[in-house]
Amino acid sequence: MTTLYIKNMVCNRCIMAVQQVIEKSGLHAEKVSLGEVVLKEENLPENKLNVFDKELQLLGFERIDDRKARMIEAMKNRIIQLIHHADRVNLKQNWSDILAEEMHHEYNYLSSLFSSVEGITIEQYIIRQKIERAKELLFYDELTISEIADRLGYSSIAHLSAQFKKVTGLTPSELKKSREIDKSRKPLDSL
Repeated sequence: MTTLYIKNMVCNRCIMAVQQVIEKSGLHAEKVSLGEVVLKEENLPENKLNVFDKELQLLGFERIDDRKARMIEAMKNRIIQLIHHADRVNLKQNWSDILAEEMHHEYNYLSSLFSSVEGITIEQYIIRQKIERAKELLFYDELTISEIADRLGYSSIAHLSAQFKKVTGLTPSELKKSREIDKSRKPLDSL
């Protein structure tokens, strides 16, 4: 088996798209998850790998070879999973502990690596993800701002509103009223 790491896989549709690329490239998947593909093949022929890479790039994905880049992608995927694919973000959740435990490195090292490559801190990345999730929940108009704040692990509406305004220039209420939510939403892989 061969494990490949894929950049920009952030949702279930991404997994399905990469599965299609694998099939189109004549490869066989054992497992496909966010950011990671396990192929049944041991030694990949160069021509199949080139086809795979080209097909990935057409869909906005890219194979990652560098160990540090894989680590950053794994951190991003875990953050996205905890914010976008969980029912609730735990207020008492300590991001540094979660990432350090899962990545098997000291958080200071992870934080420094992330900042040097991404140009923003892990905390800023987490905030951007939470604000994007808040925009999504506002767009669906099924929850109150208080419920959204609670679901995203904010201690209060004021805390959510302050971060939201800092990132978007508007409060959640202003954005909801303006109906500019759809135009302001961004794909997760571009945050």
